[in-house]
Amino acid sequence: MEPLDARTIPDLVRAGAAHHRDREAVVDGDVRLTYTDLAAEVARFAEALAARGVVKGDRVALWAPNGWRWIVAALGIVSAGGVLVPLNTRFKGPEAAYILARSGARLLLVDDGFLGNRYVDSLAAAAAETPTPALEQIVTFAEWDAFLAVRQPVDAVVDPDDLADLFFTSGTTGRPKGAMLTHRQTTRLYVAWSELADLRAGDRYLLVNPCFHTFGYKAGVIACLLRGATIVPQAVLDVPATLDLVQRERITVLPGPPTLYTSMLDHPQRGAYDLSSLRVAVTGATTVPVVMIERLRAELKLDTVITAYGLTETCGTATMCRPDDDPETISTTCGAPVTGVEVRVDEVSGEVLVRGYNVMRGYFEDPAATADAIDPEGWLHTGDVGVLDERGYLRITDRLKDVFIVGGFNAYPAEIEQVIARHPAVAEVAVIGVPDARLGEVARAFVVARPGPPPQPEELAAYCREWLANYKLPRSFVLVPALPRNAGGKVLKTRLREEAR
Repeated sequence: MEPLDARTIPDLVRAGAAHHRDREAVVDGDVRLTYTDLAAEVARFAEALAARGVVKGDRVALWAPNGWRWIVAALGIVSAGGVLVPLNTRFKGPEAAYILARSGARLLLVDDGFLGNRYVDSLAAAAAETPTPALEQIVTFAEWDAFLAVRQPVDAVVDPDDLADLFFTSGTTGRPKGAMLTHRQTTRLYVAWSELADLRAGDRYLLVNPCFHTFGYKAGVIACLLRGATIVPQAVLDVPATLDLVQRERITVLPGPPTLYTSMLDHPQRGAYDLSSLRVAVTGATTVPVVMIERLRAELKLDTVITAYGLTETCGTATMCRPDDDPETISTTCGAPVTGVEVRVDEVSGEVLVRGYNVMRGYFEDPAATADAIDPEGWLHTGDVGVLDERGYLRITDRLKDVFIVGGFNAYPAEIEQVIARHPAVAEVAVIGVPDARLGEVARAFVVARPGPPPQPEELAAYCREWLANYKLPRSFVLVPALPRNAGGKVLKTRLREEAR
């Protein structure tokens, strides 16, 4: 079987070993795994999971940064018939505990201590408020070798339409929901993605986008395996380190948020690095300046620069620009639907709707939320507002859902508001996204204080840091006597945005 013909991820790993053999699959510091090595490591990990009782359909969570162990563990989970549940490395204990409980994960693999984060301790501290009764075992990366020492054959037979992963995403309620996606959806979609992105056998792909996000895992790990490219993971975005990796590993493909490219282009030491190997950039998520596209082509001499649009619920991708599109098109649109996917705009609301093989099977154990998201005709209601031009290219103009994007990560005001509202000095709160030169958008909180001494911004910021990942933290707090509301009592966030502007 050719890798491009594989419709399960275990078949994809095995096909890669058969066809690419000694080509490097993963390069992470001193660890250099060929495609043959990678398949062997994945098989060992799957057998270790089987020895711990993981059977087909069991959810297994992974809380770790980009690295060769994340890749082996993720592929091992699905090769054992399990369902991958990635956790954001920025999560605090309560956030992670909620997803572990909601998914019913039986086992958690964690790089405890990453960037000083004591993940295991934070989970223990959250246990009283958010218990995780299904969680039977926590395995830290420090126990990696010992974990692999006990193995047994994998009995599970993985089919293309089996559930492969649960990537949790929030809605305007602020309660994360697990989008159910299959092996066939992932492999089929990223054959199309990798073709439009001009990803080739032998390419060297710098994996900066977090693997706990679909952009990192599916448009990164899976796409590279499909095409026979080499994955070079980077655990933390650090521009000098990125520039060094591009030079040292002769990186050819570098997808990422606009923040990554602007930081690279403007870095004072950029000229000291040889970046001539770069050929492809793929971006999206936030507003993409035309000048950035032009600079990538003019200054870094990139052959291919494209933008794309998608949601976790669409397996990460729905539309993409084409390699020969002009800078204005790439900057101002998200491209046209990929083959097999339909996109239309509701004539009344302007909401963007998506239908096709890439749309999730639903939210895990949440039929009500599924029915709200996917109508009887199979159209996914994205919550984004947009327009389609005469070519069928999509342009996102607004959001129905109350979400903004911080450096490529979705931030949901309702979730942030729920945390701030628990502060004893806060009566009401409303959160919006405001422009930020580096991150695209950041949170701003409008706070109505309870009677008594008003809370200070520093106090509120410290409180939020205990409960929220860094990208969700409000960068500013504005004390107001009252929140603007309409006749029905709904907070008028449009007015708050106008005031912020």
